Amino acid sequence: MTLHTVDWLIAVACIVVCFLPAFAFGKRAGKNTTEFFASGRSVPWWLAGISLVATTFSSDTPNLVANIVRTQGVAGNWQWWAFTLTGVATVFFYARLWRRSGALTDLEFYELRYSGKSASAVRGFRAIYLGLFFNCMIMASVDLAACKIANVLFGLSRWETLLAVGLLNVVFAAHSGLWGVLVIDMFQFFIKMAAVIAAAYFAVKLPQVGGLSGMVDKLSHLPGPGGLHFLNILPDFRNNWELAVAVFIMPLAVQWWAVWYPGAEPGGGSYVAQRMLASKSEKDSLGGVLFFNLAHYILRPWPWILVGLASLIVFPTLQDIQRAFPHVDPSLIGPDIAFPAMLKFLPAGWIGLMVGGLVAANSSTILSHLNWGASYLVHDFYRRFLRPAESESHYVLAGRLATILLFVLSSALVFVLQTAQETFYLILQVGAGTGLLYLLRWFWWRITAWCEIVAMIASFAVSVILLILARKGGVVISTDQQLLITVILTTICWLVTAYIGPQTDPETLVAFYRKVRPFGPGWKRVRIQAGVSEAEAAAWARTDNIPLALAGWVSGTILIWAALFTVGNLLYERWGYTAALFSVSILSGWALIRVVRRLWK
Repeated sequence: MTLHTVDWLIAVACIVVCFLPAFAFGKRAGKNTTEFFASGRSVPWWLAGISLVATTFSSDTPNLVANIVRTQGVAGNWQWWAFTLTGVATVFFYARLWRRSGALTDLEFYELRYSGKSASAVRGFRAIYLGLFFNCMIMASVDLAACKIANVLFGLSRWETLLAVGLLNVVFAAHSGLWGVLVIDMFQFFIKMAAVIAAAYFAVKLPQVGGLSGMVDKLSHLPGPGGLHFLNILPDFRNNWELAVAVFIMPLAVQWWAVWYPGAEPGGGSYVAQRMLASKSEKDSLGGVLFFNLAHYILRPWPWILVGLASLIVFPTLQDIQRAFPHVDPSLIGPDIAFPAMLKFLPAGWIGLMVGGLVAANSSTILSHLNWGASYLVHDFYRRFLRPAESESHYVLAGRLATILLFVLSSALVFVLQTAQETFYLILQVGAGTGLLYLLRWFWWRITAWCEIVAMIASFAVSVILLILARKGGVVISTDQQLLITVILTTICWLVTAYIGPQTDPETLVAFYRKVRPFGPGWKRVRIQAGVSEAEAAAWARTDNIPLALAGWVSGTILIWAALFTVGNLLYERWGYTAALFSVSILSGWALIRVVRRLWK
């Protein structure tokens, strides 16, 4: 693809607009670790929400969605749409609790909630496991997508792409801290949305696609493997039961509460928890995560889906993509490369916007992960266990050096991974079975640090055993079966540990209960030890208003799915479904607004 002068000007303008304001925050970020990692706990809800939307809109997300659409149809997206239940639950049941904890990172939570060496051990282990290993894998997946896009569009090799985007990201992440990340995210969100909407518009307008009606007509007569209907929003339960179980039943029945996945952690965690902890109030914490979930699921998916659907008509097979781009590295060819392949049809000017949007998509995610991962490595490992008595400027410098380390290691992993969907399944599998623990640890005193240690070990061990059996033992185990087996065995292990393992020190539980004020019968024993009367506990519960929070969870989930499918059926020109779903969206939206207003009061 050739960039004209106007494209270069637009691309450079997008980058300058995004990154230039971040320079102003370098001095503020260098004051102390609270400013560098948590923006001084003064982030308003709208900025926290926009930042989260931008962070989860990475360069690998359009590739992943195109991969899903080409191999499993639109209905395959239920694998991540099901996480709506997780995200909205975080809004109404956990956002306030996180903010009350007063932790700087979500790992600091462990030594507030648990006691003894086991609490310190799990904090230190997860700082390395999540901040280094897991975090680098996610960033590698994002950078792999950037490499595929750059290789298709410009013929750049992996190392050339990593050098170009990596230096930009690491310089700004190390210089400006979380404040810079938030401001960059704000500008990048709008650029990215404009870019992907343009990509979808020009893809659908191609003569061979024939507009929306032409695309729907062509794909209605183009069955996929096993009779797959690409356009269906719900899977075919009658004729393709195995796929329906994998992409719909398992995600809605098990995956949303049982699996730890970045950006959709049960109970909140990682950079979602970071934004909640950085919010200036409980109200801002709740509002930021609510805005994130609404925008994440309603605004963004369909432009990606449309490009994936159009690619099925333009490039029916991977061989068609290979013939159209003979210079592309064969090792990069996969279903996820369909999205960058469709960008070749963008006209002059719009190519520059897309380049700026793709740089923004990569940077918004990588910047957040670099800052988040560095906060774990410095605050939860280096400061906690190695050098606990240094100055704030020392820890800020350590954070900047950790940022560089994370960039180098994640870049090395790019040369190992193959596709975005491969990484998606791997992350789901390794985190399977731990989700229920993360939901219940706020509401049940029996959960201990040992439960978390056992859950992590069991989940990882079962995943590795299943992988060995599938690859070397010749045992045929589907992805959803592996997930279910891991969830069951891991849950059994940590539940047994909760009853027979070492218990948390009562003084720690009492202090946590008084500070965070968790609700429910799971804390009755601790409430009595704390000397809190039933009347006082009831007054705390009325503040959180659990029945109202439950109504918010239900109405918020219905609103997201109804609005998401309203847009889909509108694009398909199915007017009856559109009108019905739009009515449901209005009613559930009205209910959600009433709930939020009452909770904010």
